[in-house]
Amino acid sequence: MKIVACVKYVPDTASKVKITPDKKGVDQSEVTLVVNPYDEFAVEEALQIKEKRGGEVVVISAGSEKATAGLRTCLAMGADSAILVKDDSLENADSFAIGVVLARVCKDLNPDLILFGKNAIGVDNGQVPAVVAELLDIPQVSVTVKLEIQDGTFRAEREIEGAHEIMEGKLPAVVTAQKGLNTPRYASLKGIMAAKKKQIDIRTLESLGLPSEDLAPRVSVQEVTLPPSRPPGKILTGEVAETVAQLVKLLHEEAKVI
Repeated sequence: MKIVACVKYVPDTASKVKITPDKKGVDQSEVTLVVNPYDEFAVEEALQIKEKRGGEVVVISAGSEKATAGLRTCLAMGADSAILVKDDSLENADSFAIGVVLARVCKDLNPDLILFGKNAIGVDNGQVPAVVAELLDIPQVSVTVKLEIQDGTFRAEREIEGAHEIMEGKLPAVVTAQKGLNTPRYASLKGIMAAKKKQIDIRTLESLGLPSEDLAPRVSVQEVTLPPSRPPGKILTGEVAETVAQLVKLLHEEAKVI
């Protein structure tokens, strides 16, 4: 069984965010980059399926040279091989362009299962898996919290508002991982050392036969801004009857929640 896990290298949520001078994105020159946390659930699920049913796990990313560090993290966790579609332009590409690139790689690999995290932190679009599924004409299940694979079929449990939904279908399929699907493992020292020796398969847009017009952006960023500063808190003093009245007034007139 061949399982693909698509991953993205993203700024750590603990990093202090700075906006680029042109206000078109986040300045990544001083931030720590990590494998997208939701993608770690996807990699872990791929490894668990491999351990139960055999096969191989291939991790794929698209972007600049920086992404190789994230791929090596996945190799250290236990993935068998890694592919990077290397092109600096993909760092700021929209969801459709990334989906086109990943779909082309997946088409060549012909996997039984393609796993993603439900979305990448920072942009939170969650659109790339749907693009890949549509281009490959295969089913997709999102925000999955439980996944069972049988011979040529899947059974996925996904979160919906106030309940869980069970979906069944035939492989190949695209499945996106939600928190709770599993607990990602830590890479062992043996895995880290082995990952350093593994070669990452570097591919280019040209080698994939993707002309620039196929990757023309459908979405453009007009401006990126930091959220407004949080106003200081207020401490109400006095008797309970007085403070309750003050609190109700503030909630109604300032917070506008009642």
